Amino acid sequence: MKGWETSLSAFVMRLFLSLIFSVFSIVSYGQSGKIEGIVYDNKGEPIIGATVIYKQDVTIGSTTDFDGKYSLELPSGKARLICRYTGMITDTFIVTVVENNVISRDITLEPFDVQEIDEVEVKVGKFDRPFEDQTVSMEVLKPELIENKNTRSIETALDQTPGLNILDGEPQIRGGSGFTFGVGSKVAVIVDDMPMLSGDAGRPEWGFIPVENIHQIEVIKGASSVLSGSSALSGAIHIRTKYPSARPLTKVNVYTGMYSNPSEDGAAWWNNFPLITGANILHSRQIGNLDVVVGGNLNYDHGYIGPPVTDSLVFEDTISNFTEQQMSLKRARLNFNLRYRSKRFSGLNYGVNGNFMVSQSNLAFAWLNDTSGLFQGYPGAVFLQDQFIFNVDPYLNFFTQTDGKHSFRTRVLHADNEMTAGQSNKATTLYGDYMFRKSYKELKDLDFVGGLTGTYTDSYASLYAGSGSPNNQLLNVSAYSQVDTKWKNIVNVSIGGRLEYFQLNDTITAMKPIFRAGTSLKLYQETYLRASYGQGFRFPTITERFIKTGVGNFGVFPNPELQPESSWNAEVGIKQGLKLGSIYGYLDIAAFWQEYQNTIEYLFGFWGDPIVDGSSIFGFKFLNTGESKVMGLDLSFSGKAKLGEDVYLTFMTGYNYIVPKTLNPDYEYATDNTPGNPKPYSYNNTSLDSSSQILKYRFLHNAKADFELSVKKKFAIGVSFKYFSKIVNMDGVIQEFEDATQGPFVQTIRYMDYFANHRFGNPIFDARISYKISEKHKIALISSNLLNRTFSLRPLKIEPPRTIMLQYTFKLDKN
Repeated sequence: MKGWETSLSAFVMRLFLSLIFSVFSIVSYGQSGKIEGIVYDNKGEPIIGATVIYKQDVTIGSTTDFDGKYSLELPSGKARLICRYTGMITDTFIVTVVENNVISRDITLEPFDVQEIDEVEVKVGKFDRPFEDQTVSMEVLKPELIENKNTRSIETALDQTPGLNILDGEPQIRGGSGFTFGVGSKVAVIVDDMPMLSGDAGRPEWGFIPVENIHQIEVIKGASSVLSGSSALSGAIHIRTKYPSARPLTKVNVYTGMYSNPSEDGAAWWNNFPLITGANILHSRQIGNLDVVVGGNLNYDHGYIGPPVTDSLVFEDTISNFTEQQMSLKRARLNFNLRYRSKRFSGLNYGVNGNFMVSQSNLAFAWLNDTSGLFQGYPGAVFLQDQFIFNVDPYLNFFTQTDGKHSFRTRVLHADNEMTAGQSNKATTLYGDYMFRKSYKELKDLDFVGGLTGTYTDSYASLYAGSGSPNNQLLNVSAYSQVDTKWKNIVNVSIGGRLEYFQLNDTITAMKPIFRAGTSLKLYQETYLRASYGQGFRFPTITERFIKTGVGNFGVFPNPELQPESSWNAEVGIKQGLKLGSIYGYLDIAAFWQEYQNTIEYLFGFWGDPIVDGSSIFGFKFLNTGESKVMGLDLSFSGKAKLGEDVYLTFMTGYNYIVPKTLNPDYEYATDNTPGNPKPYSYNNTSLDSSSQILKYRFLHNAKADFELSVKKKFAIGVSFKYFSKIVNMDGVIQEFEDATQGPFVQTIRYMDYFANHRFGNPIFDARISYKISEKHKIALISSNLLNRTFSLRPLKIEPPRTIMLQYTFKLDKN
């Protein structure tokens, strides 16, 4: 009781002192002067958007206009001011303010040196607000982690993010989806405010994203369709690339390594050396008013999934009888960013970004068997793909003299996928977005963003003939707006809306308004409480509705009647800045509740017609399965610790607990084509374990962590950890399919024994060690799946064995 009284007394005293300080501040503001000036870079060019803040009261500040000018009214006396701008060294200085006088003070900011990168202030979202001002749950990844883990494709770095899993190329946030082979993503993937999902399948093109030039990645958790588009049903991934600084940069990253033999007896199938090798290159610089970025990647991967092998009494596989060389993965990518800052029209910049890639890869839908064949494909269920993909993105930005910004972005995205077994497809997507953003100082710095977006996809593929034609077109037009405001540097409020319209093949249409709102409250120094509500809406892709193909004993079947799915998400969270001895960090805890209507799931069943489809009557189909909900807790703790002189530990940890449940377990959403006895499908009669009503293919517990110890900014050692709990529920018909393929003349599918014997969680460890020889040269040794664990995260698909990589980085960032 005494301790409680002491705490109460201390709180009352702090409150009393705060009131005294506030009264003193109000009185002192009656005697004021003014300071004004221009903020320049080290080349003498005015900086637009730099902030100048009065340190004694951070609610008083100014943002430079299109001429770099700022102006502040301050209490008379000595004043400490802070000037900041992204990519520049923060400048702190003291001035003496004289009552009723105007002081002129120009400021010159210098670009960051390598040693000062850690001090860059994180700005996120459409309004570039500080991280702590956000009203939604968000994780931010910096480029150091991407490079340190030898990221060859961006999804491997994203998979380290708390609350986000990448399964078979499909991003999943907080259990918002099961597995769909990456088709119909319920998470928006956006690069520099442009969507990076294929127009026909809604599949992320991970290898197409320039990993060598990432500024930062923002992962938004929860329905985010208002500003991120219709695919953001359960969240969004925003990737920002870097523009050049005043100092030219050249960076070359070369790596080589290998796969280890799988730990499973007899599972190593390769005869050739399992080599992985490649290089990333980047050059960026400013040439007068022209910003230039050129980057590229070359990658060779022997692959860990081998070609199928046909059983002795089964008819020879003529669809997927590939060689070891054909199963390898190859990629070459070249990208550029050009931006010109107009001399004639102040505030105007325009440019074009481009990206071109050719690749050879394989798609394996099922393993050969559940013992020695885990790392080989099932006959007829493996395809080879030759891909050519490019995008060209012209854009224009104009900053007005009244703190406004007009932005117009366009894109042509074309993908041509030549695939074996008649699976080839190609699509061209045209995209345009106009956005207007403005801060209204007269309305207490209210921020407004609004815009119009249009997307048109023209697809041609024989496997989409489920519509009646291989030609399919999809149109999406939307209008969006959002306002954010901040009161007294304490309360943030955000409200927004979007109207979506879709048209598929001139016959199928849908229109839906969606809304979001959120608020954050600064309770105390470094304590932020937030709450938000958001809606999502997703129209099915061309692939989900119309795909029709047979793959050996498997089939994938169309569903032209598939309906759009929608969701809403509510959450409350708290972010607390902590200082525990030498540890500085942020602890974030969020409780969330998300519900889905017309949930789209990719379900296994007997969907084919024996007369039309032959042996391929078993397989997958996209279906609306009714209503569902996902509720849970999301925790993360990230920060930095100083352990000694020039010894630092950086860390990012997280834990995600979800309870994903069906809301109508007896709802019959489909009827299969079982010969002589068609069976209605509901959650209860199709689940392997329906007792807890848990949705299929979800992990209830998911934990992640990354730690890196650096000494004198030269030597570093890091370790990453991921934990996936067991899958509680899946399609029970997989057991029936396994039973139906038993026999000497049918290639047997085997999964259930593996599932029964591996019903436990999977802890996965990665490790790395690096040494910075000089400012220009660094070497590193990196291992993924360090303990060489054999594990599976979805039915009939094994994950990679251990890889060991040697990496060399050359970096030159001086004139």
